[in-house]
Amino acid sequence: MGEITIGSLGGTIAMTRPHPGSGVTPSLTAQALLDSIPGFVPALPVSAHGILQLPSASIGLGDMIDVLHWCEARAAQGASAIVLTQGTDSIEETAWFLDLFWTHRIPLIVTGAMRTPDSAGADGPANLQAALQAAQAAESAGRGVLVVMNDTIHAARRVRKSDALAVQTFHSGPAGALGRMVEGSPVYFAPPLPRHTLSPPRRSDHEVALVTMTLGMGPGLLRHALSSDAFSAVVIAGFGAGHVPYWLAGLVGQYAPRRPVVVCSRCDTGPTTRATYGYAGSEIDLAKRGAWMGGWLSALKARILIWAIQAGGAQPQAIRPIFEIHSRA
Repeated sequence: MGEITIGSLGGTIAMTRPHPGSGVTPSLTAQALLDSIPGFVPALPVSAHGILQLPSASIGLGDMIDVLHWCEARAAQGASAIVLTQGTDSIEETAWFLDLFWTHRIPLIVTGAMRTPDSAGADGPANLQAALQAAQAAESAGRGVLVVMNDTIHAARRVRKSDALAVQTFHSGPAGALGRMVEGSPVYFAPPLPRHTLSPPRRSDHEVALVTMTLGMGPGLLRHALSSDAFSAVVIAGFGAGHVPYWLAGLVGQYAPRRPVVVCSRCDTGPTTRATYGYAGSEIDLAKRGAWMGGWLSALKARILIWAIQAGGAQPQAIRPIFEIHSRA
């Protein structure tokens, strides 16, 4: 058996105050995070490494390609599992990004903290311990990228952050979590599902826009996103089950033939519909105009998916079929 490898990207779990009264910034090393777990003796050897030292809002997609390559190198060197620590602000995006490309059976687990290490009831040590315990369990293999927070195990494709500050912020919507940590071991509620991964990323010079629909919204922002050559695709976080105001529907139809335009729901949970509403700006109308419906994907995850498909060099005609596979429940 190989070792478990920890890679630290920064985030709240690694943040301390440079001096009393100041704001916290990333500073702790991966080894310091490991040493912060009281009395924990892992079943496998553990090595700790620093990859980035950033708040998670500042992690770029180019950074994530580097993180993916780092993880793949550790897998090639014989690691039994990999645990990444990072800030929680973007975990639902970074974990999904990695899951789209992760072809290995060994567990790749992402965790973090909602409270800083100097806070009363700091959750970082417990989350890291749970992630390590899940990583060393044979039952975690073949499940793609997992997020372990607050003793709950989430699939990367479903996990969402729902509260800015609460410890129990992460949820997996109607499908529910994959499992729970019980007495130091993962308990999964179902066997691993078949997975579909993408071609390895070959480019990172493109950007996918995300525009959220709001009450009374004018055409300026959406028109800019749809017409600008700066964006390779546009994701719309629509009202309800995937809707836009009637006065914006024509814009979607004007530009959808030129590049992917995906419509998701701006709601916290629930899918877009396909055949319920028929008014101008509804899902039926937008689909007729060339837009794609995001299904169960949040707008954040749809944006990552489109970017990742394009990063792998897919031909334009192949992007939609690949997107459809990954947007199913």
